[in-house]
Order: sequence, then C-alpha cells, then structure tokens
Amino acid sequence: MARLLPSRTDSSVERERDPSVLYVDDDRTAEMISTLSGETALTIFRMLNDEALTASEIADRLDLSVQNASYHLENLQEAELIEVIDTCYSEKGREMEIYAVTSEPKVLILGTEDNPGKIRRAFTALAGTVGIPAVALAAWSSLSQFIRPLIER
Repeated sequence: MARLLPSRTDSSVERERDPSVLYVDDDRTAEMISTLSGETALTIFRMLNDEALTASEIADRLDLSVQNASYHLENLQEAELIEVIDTCYSEKGREMEIYAVTSEPKVLILGTEDNPGKIRRAFTALAGTVGIPAVALAAWSSLSQFIRPLIER
C-alpha cells in the first residue's frame, strides 16, 4: 500500500549564501565555539554537514534518546549552526523536522573586529604571493589548530 504522507524528502545539504565572518572577540563566535566544544554536539554537527537528518535518525545512529538528540539540535540551532530545512512524517504520521547545517558558511578570523584593516591587508598580501587557494588552506590550518584543543578536552 502506498503511503499518503512523505516519510522522507530529498533534502540535501547546500551552502548557497556568502560566508559570514566571525571574530574571536564576538559573543556569537563564543557561543558557537562553546556549543561545538561538546563531543556529542560536534558529532551531530559533522553528521548534518554531510547529510540532512531528523532527530530520530540522529538518535538511532548515535545511540541516544530522541530527547537528548533534540536537546543538542536545539543548542546548535540557537548558535545558528544548523536549521530546519524540511519536514517529513513518521510511520505513525507524526511530523518530523529535518535538520542540516545552515546555508551560510562561517569563517572564523583569529583576530578582533577592531583591526579588520590589518587582517584584510594580511590576507591580500598572502593571496597575492601564494594565490587564493593557498589562503583558504592557510585559514583552514589556522582554524584546525585553534579548534582541535577545544575538541580534545
């Protein structure tokens, strides 16, 4: 028998918007880093970066209760790291939200908002010397060195 309500949609993770720039001294940045410092929240964020999932799918994959998964999803939403991109229905006909990373990528600058001119000049000089792909690689390397100690706590 065919289902009347869709149990799953073809929701994919796409980042279409321009990235937002976050500075270390910003409260929003602190909230994002704090939210991602927990192992479970970081794991969920990484999963949602790969594919859109419901709270129950996350709970099943991580052996969590749906309530625990929902708690982490709510925190990730409040930190503006994920968003609801669609809804589907369970076998019992209950509406379920589908989560994915936000469509706006984030770029963390390891400097303060007070000195954007210095940061811009540094990136411009670096891009002129080694090329734009190398700047992206350098930025990723800097980010991973900063975030890795937070994750390994």
